[in-house]
Amino acid sequence: MASEDWDPMAHPGHYFSRIARGLARVGDARLRDLGFATAHLPVLAALKDGARMSQTELARWAKVEQPTMAQMLTRMERDGIIRREPDPDDRRGSLVSLTRQAASRLPAGRAVLKQGNADMTRGLSKQEVDTLTSLLRRVLGNVEAMETEAQAQARAQDVSPVQRTSKSRRPRV
Repeated sequence: MASEDWDPMAHPGHYFSRIARGLARVGDARLRDLGFATAHLPVLAALKDGARMSQTELARWAKVEQPTMAQMLTRMERDGIIRREPDPDDRRGSLVSLTRQAASRLPAGRAVLKQGNADMTRGLSKQEVDTLTSLLRRVLGNVEAMETEAQAQARAQDVSPVQRTSKSRRPRV
């Protein structure tokens, strides 16, 4: 395909990207009064029933890198959303849980998200929403398979420091 033939508006990825950004902006505005943000949603969901998890577990759950999760948890702790307690099984680690105040605001947060979903699908029938959800689940499965494949390829291409050193010391011919 020639570059002039590329029309992003003719591809679903363009819409997924715009929808995700738009929903994040609207969600942040609607959740702001509760002290939450859309970026907090994976942590709030993971800890909603009184669970306590390590930063590593939360990063894995949210599918983000450790430094990203560390920064977010620092902000959430500062804002009184989470608290950290020493992990009895790991002297260097801590367990993260929601504060009582944050837990008490979760029902209002769920109501905001539920209204956002209703607003987002306004004009669609129940059957259309069900079909859309089913299709999106399939697309998500495809994307997750792509991620797994990309991670496997990255691991296969990763060269250990020992291999790098030995390769760089090869005599030139």
